[in-house]
Amino acid sequence: MASEQFAPATHTVTPAHVLAPPPPTELCFQATRPVRTADVDSAYRLRLDGLARYLQDIGSDNLAAFGFDRTDPLWVVRRTVIDVLRPAVWPGRVHLRRWCSAHSTRWSAMRVQVTGDEGALIETEGFWINIGADTGLPAWISDGLLENLASTTEEHRLRWKPWLSATPPSDDRDGQDDWDTPDRTFHLRTTDIDPFNHVNNATYWHAVEECLADRPDLHEAPYRAVVEHLSPVFPRDHVRLRTSADDASLSLWFLVEGDVRAVARVARL
Repeated sequence: MASEQFAPATHTVTPAHVLAPPPPTELCFQATRPVRTADVDSAYRLRLDGLARYLQDIGSDNLAAFGFDRTDPLWVVRRTVIDVLRPAVWPGRVHLRRWCSAHSTRWSAMRVQVTGDEGALIETEGFWINIGADTGLPAWISDGLLENLASTTEEHRLRWKPWLSATPPSDDRDGQDDWDTPDRTFHLRTTDIDPFNHVNNATYWHAVEECLADRPDLHEAPYRAVVEHLSPVFPRDHVRLRTSADDASLSLWFLVEGDVRAVARVARL
């Protein structure tokens, strides 16, 4: 994930983190696609991991549409925010509008608004880091892409500020409250690995959905889901999930030999 340069998380996500409003439609990159059965649950709701793949796909399509897939082809996501105000469902189509809400010289905050024919409304933002093909480290964004990003924002000094706490609760809670659950193993598959030889972003959302199976009440919109990446998970890592919950939220930590590699939180808005 090439993110070890960043400070550990110290904040907790709250609805006070307001996402930037959209610019005029003509300044956005737009796409439409059907919601497919492989991306929905038994209630026909578009799952979070399916939506994460849609966000990756429109990002790639956005770069390719302007030729930036040649100058700036490699990106990793540091944080993904998904505000489900009205869920998307199958069958139906979703319409996506993508634009930059802030950037610096090596990373950008990319908003995607998702609407649907059946009334869906999902607001998202990704903190994306440009990666050098030769170094595998954060790299300068090309002049052409910087100009493109600047067309929808006046914030050109974007800084990383974590929203989630990277410190998990202890593993010896044993019934301290009604929400305690034991750590669980999250098994990785060969198909979870991306071209960086890291676990793909959408896989983390599989784990979020797995834990949400015990809290179906948190799928009731509106809610916010966030994943922040601290360092990569590699193919042969043994991942454990530790959770903490209350009546309005669920937090989870991705642990590899006790080291926190990522944090996620789902909370009612």
